[in-house]
Order: sequence, then structure tokens, then C-alpha cells
Amino acid sequence: MFRDNSLIPAEAVRLAALGLLAEAPRRYGDLALEIRHFTSHVVGPSLDLMGTSLELLRYEGLVLAVDGEGMADNAVLRLTERGRAALDSLLQAQLRAPVNDLNRLALLLKLRFLHHLPAAEQQAQLALMAESLDSERARLEELVRRHGTPGLLAEWLGRDIALVSERITWLQRRSAAGS
Repeated sequence: MFRDNSLIPAEAVRLAALGLLAEAPRRYGDLALEIRHFTSHVVGPSLDLMGTSLELLRYEGLVLAVDGEGMADNAVLRLTERGRAALDSLLQAQLRAPVNDLNRLALLLKLRFLHHLPAAEQQAQLALMAESLDSERARLEELVRRHGTPGLLAEWLGRDIALVSERITWLQRRSAAGS
């Protein structure tokens, strides 16, 4: 993780793998395909994300090959108790502002797998996501104040601010409602 306890790209892939395995055991190849599909549709092809090995998860004891060795024989992988603890930790990681493609991936992965946390922790995480987006909104508002002379830039940034504000409201409502 970064110093601020936010996810680095390899940990986003780890979150995807562990989250998917928390839902059901999967064959090595199917798991890799699902991760690649999700991440590439959020951030596009990325070497930072493609270099992470699922074998490392097995080596660290976070996943277990049920009926084989791993990649070579397309073994079925399942989550271990250590893997479950790692998933919980990754789901509780901070989000960074500004929201770039990798931070957006972390946000979407957390939303995808948030249901694996206890309800109270889900609410806390939703509130933290709203706070993170509030920092993003403040950054955009400052950009408008400093550089938002009349024109297309101010209009574009205004649309970004409105979208971030809508997302903050949605997260706050979900947090208050118990997700």
C-alpha cells in the first residue's frame, strides 16, 4: 500500500482476485480472465495491472489450489482464511484523490466487493468513500476558481463537480441507510 494506506495497482488486482474467490472457487484461467475483463474495462490495458501473478497469492497462503497445482493445470482456486483476512484489509484501504483511472478502479472494486464486510464496516467505508470524493470536489472547485475563465473548461469542470456531488450524495445516503 501507499503511505496513506491506499491501494497500489497490484493490490487492486489482489482485491479483485480475493473478492471473486470469496464468492466462489474458480479455475485459475477463469479467475485471470475475470480480473483482466474488469480491470481493462475500467482503466484500459495496463502493464501495472497485468503483471500481478495469481501464483503469488497461492505462495502467500491466501488461496489454495483445490484440484491441481496452479496455472499449469488450471487448478480450481479457493480462498483461505488468510485470504479472507487480506480481503477485509484491502476493502478497508483508503481511496486517493484525485480520482484517476487507478483510484477509480480501487473505488469500483471496493463497491463490487463491499458486501463481504460486516454491515457497520460497510457503512464506515461508504462514508470514507464520500469523504474521498469530497476532496476531489474541492480540488475541482479550486481549479475552477483559479482557471475557470468563461469558456469550455469552466463548463466541463462544472459538469465534473456536479457528477462528483451526485456521487457523494449517493454514498452518504447508502451509508446512512446501512448500504
